[in-house]
Amino acid sequence: MDRHILSVFVRNQYGVLARISSMFRRRGFNIDTLTVGATEDPDYSRMTVTFEGDDAVKNQIIRQLGKMPDVVSISELHRGDSVSRELVLIKVRNDKDTRQDIMSVIDIFRAKVVDYGTEAMTIEITGESSKIDAFVDLVKEFGIIEICRTGIVALERGSGSIRNKQ
Repeated sequence: MDRHILSVFVRNQYGVLARISSMFRRRGFNIDTLTVGATEDPDYSRMTVTFEGDDAVKNQIIRQLGKMPDVVSISELHRGDSVSRELVLIKVRNDKDTRQDIMSVIDIFRAKVVDYGTEAMTIEITGESSKIDAFVDLVKEFGIIEICRTGIVALERGSGSIRNKQ
């Protein structure tokens, strides 16, 4: 199955998120990640939805979203034609024996420490999901206490915009 990223431009109205997530649930589709945020225009929000499925599943989801009154436009974002990032906060066990090794991994991945204590540190890392997954795999050996992932945010490359597709 392929992983798909959809950018959905919606009216910033009460209940839009619930209606869209319910559409996925009612049709038995699983959302891998979902991020929602305001745009440059407070009347609209942008949703980035990732999910797995074949082209038939993707096309059905796009058709169903297109029927929803609060959805203004939908754009599929392809890997080479878009920029995607994810933000992760990860709390890792920290002691004098592992501290330098953890700091080395942080430096290699261009992450940063945002909270530090003698028993744990919280690290912030941004990047493509594959980079995040590789980082998480490396710090597992130190003991992960907690992880919070934002999900993917993405924009198409160049001067194009989902607003132009209305």
